Amino acid sequence: MFEAVVFDWDGTLADTRRVVVASFQKALSDLGSNVEDEFIERRIGVGASETFREILRASKMRFDEALVAGLVKKKIRAEIEMSNQVNLFAGAMALLESLYGKVKLALASMNNRSFVDHMLDAMDIRRFFDVVITVDEVQKSKPNPEIFLKCALKLQSKPERCAVVEDSIFGVQAAKAARMGCIAVLTGVYSEEELKKADPDLIVNSLEERDEILNFIFRQTG
Repeated sequence: MFEAVVFDWDGTLADTRRVVVASFQKALSDLGSNVEDEFIERRIGVGASETFREILRASKMRFDEALVAGLVKKKIRAEIEMSNQVNLFAGAMALLESLYGKVKLALASMNNRSFVDHMLDAMDIRRFFDVVITVDEVQKSKPNPEIFLKCALKLQSKPERCAVVEDSIFGVQAAKAARMGCIAVLTGVYSEEELKKADPDLIVNSLEERDEILNFIFRQTG
């Protein structure tokens, strides 16, 4: 069995897509950028700074890191203002309760620390996690495995003894690069076919498929 489970936040535990997209668009509004929502959606999980850089490059706008940092601050502020529109996905709370006390739990989010902390407290779920790592604590975006490897280190678990629950191609690729087990959940923007190409160990439609998820975590050899 695996001794630790690492959850992604956006699109995996929490249905944040509308809020994340709206917050990016609000931050960009003063620049006159006309980026499509789908462009943003398909980059959820790589971190706001990198997403803004990609948007600005695609828009052929000149920028420096000071501008990117300013946009990130605006995006975080907008996210927190809209945070009451964020809900946990069906099955998320029940799954966390089923795992709590049986394995170590971590949250690995490429969202920003201030927003993640705000949501964990607002939803009263911080108690489930032994470790919380956000984009603020890493240098490289998914699909680089840095964030998952840092979780394993803080959990004092070997990577191969950890299982990751993810919704994005980037996240699945990062988990596999970290040599961790990986459960892909179809609650993000990616199709089953797209996720299959990233080679997760298990694909589920939602976190409500709790028995299948628990069977993987407790019966597989990590």
